[in-house]
Amino acid sequence: MNRLLIVVDYQKDFVDGALGFPGAETLAGPIAARMADYRANGDDVIFTFDTHGPDYRDTQEGRKLPVAHCIRDTDGWELYGAVAEAAREEDEFFCKATFPSLELGQYLEECEYAQVELCGLVSHICVLSNAVIAKAALPEAEIVVDAGLTASYDPVLHEKALDVLEGLQVTVLNRKERHA
Repeated sequence: MNRLLIVVDYQKDFVDGALGFPGAETLAGPIAARMADYRANGDDVIFTFDTHGPDYRDTQEGRKLPVAHCIRDTDGWELYGAVAEAAREEDEFFCKATFPSLELGQYLEECEYAQVELCGLVSHICVLSNAVIAKAALPEAEIVVDAGLTASYDPVLHEKALDVLEGLQVTVLNRKERHA
């Protein structure tokens, strides 16, 4: 089975930088381990990078979220921790100026993956929107999100995002039991 792991925006600014939040750092080891599993099976690993320029505050996103982050070629734009160490120069990297990546979708349309798994940050924003892109590009592939490999600064929105993903027929793994 031809599989792909997409590591979404696991960048310093989302872990311990401008938009970092407690707990995001705990994903580094497990994401790096998942990357190693994929590579050991001969499967592919690619990355998305939230990428902004010095004019960020003048963009629509910058006006709605006036916190400069992931400015290209700054420390905050770089991958974080064990994920950075596990990345390879030959990996595919998609820089994106907004939440989902159309370039990623176009790339996926040319591929024949049976399964695409997404992990990284932030669950209810970039992971969710890129899962939708993957689903549109590869409607017959199984799209997977492991709840243990993504997170949000807002636990309520995180759970709602997992609900939406399941509603979109994305396979959500390792979801904690919900109490009514």
